[in-house]
Amino acid sequence: MRQLRLIALPGMPMVQPGDDLARLIREALARAGTRLQPGDVLVVAQKVVSKSEGRHARLAEVTPSGQAREIAASTGKDARLVELILSESREVLRTRPNLVIVVHRLGYVMANAGIDASNVEAQEGDPRVLLLPRDPDASCRRLRDELARTAGVAPTVIINDSVGRAWRQGTVGTALGAAGLPALMDLRGQPDLFERPLQVTQVGLADEIAAAASLLQGQAAEGTPVVLVRGLDLPAAEGGADVLVRPAADDLFR
Repeated sequence: MRQLRLIALPGMPMVQPGDDLARLIREALARAGTRLQPGDVLVVAQKVVSKSEGRHARLAEVTPSGQAREIAASTGKDARLVELILSESREVLRTRPNLVIVVHRLGYVMANAGIDASNVEAQEGDPRVLLLPRDPDASCRRLRDELARTAGVAPTVIINDSVGRAWRQGTVGTALGAAGLPALMDLRGQPDLFERPLQVTQVGLADEIAAAASLLQGQAAEGTPVVLVRGLDLPAAEGGADVLVRPAADDLFR
């Protein structure tokens, strides 16, 4: 009988720049009465990774460009925020009131370059926002290596963020970074139940795990940014989540 367990690790504190995420996760595992086992997956919310890496930006320190002011005028967004969005992006694809769809510098097509202020501490009159990690795959590798060194087990690590999708309402958990699994599993050539070879099937494995973990991580004040996933039989792999980004030439929605 196939089973899958998901455990939201309790008692994670508000993460600050420079915090040791591996230590915080080990402490949360202890509070949950467990320790890492071979085959475990840790899904970590993007916000806590970005916070630990000091990816905050103060709007008071941003000077908007002419392009940022033009987009701000048409969308109603703060021009300083738009400037940050542009600085994190390769290309602006679409705009409408309160929304800027861009190609992020890492290749993701997403709203507002993934920048927002939810669950970000700020003083009144001094708004701060949080940017995505500079290199989510590298962040996953570092966390995986540090847990292997200090806990004796190298778990698969996925950085999860909530992202919208073309043609579908609502956001779902999506893997921004990954280490220790094939983020994209190619099943082409494998037989189906009737021995017919699959022709096009590729599974966004890291995205599927991220979406499952989102059910426990939540979107607001849940305070459970790390989820332990146990029971998957995953092949080992060294690649990251960058393979999940569809090349522009193959993207029919652009």
